[in-house]
Amino acid sequence: MACNPLLKTGLIWTFLLVFLAGCAGQEVRQPETPVSTNPELAESYEDEGRKALEAGRKTAAVEAWQKAVELDPTNAVTVNNLALLLKDRHRFSEAATLLETGIAHSPDVAELHFNLAVIAELYLLDLETALVHYNRYRQLTEEDDQRVAGWIADLERRLE
Repeated sequence: MACNPLLKTGLIWTFLLVFLAGCAGQEVRQPETPVSTNPELAESYEDEGRKALEAGRKTAAVEAWQKAVELDPTNAVTVNNLALLLKDRHRFSEAATLLETGIAHSPDVAELHFNLAVIAELYLLDLETALVHYNRYRQLTEEDDQRVAGWIADLERRLE
């Protein structure tokens, strides 16, 4: 078998390397598909998640509620339920992120702030975030909850 003279000189390899080097800094991006909301379909996933949880199928409940939240991130009840289930499964960062998303869509839902504060303080050791959300919880509930007031005072002392 005769050897090609171009391969001997390496011209093809040189061309290939120059071509690849020119492409090296370019990022290949997939087109972004917008997330579509569908509250009606989300409601069916919410119901599916509730039934799965009642039957003790926590993994199925998480999966159904994740789909529900993707389709309707404004449903604070589903967001909160999913976050609490994630917390129970030791997925603390994911639960906190979910609660932050829920708060972005429903900033006046006290339970979202309360649960984010608890997760931030006890599981993530993020005392600043906990303090902010305990305070917001108290503002929204306008209750004289001595338990939460004590937690706030304790956090303020620890942050000094």
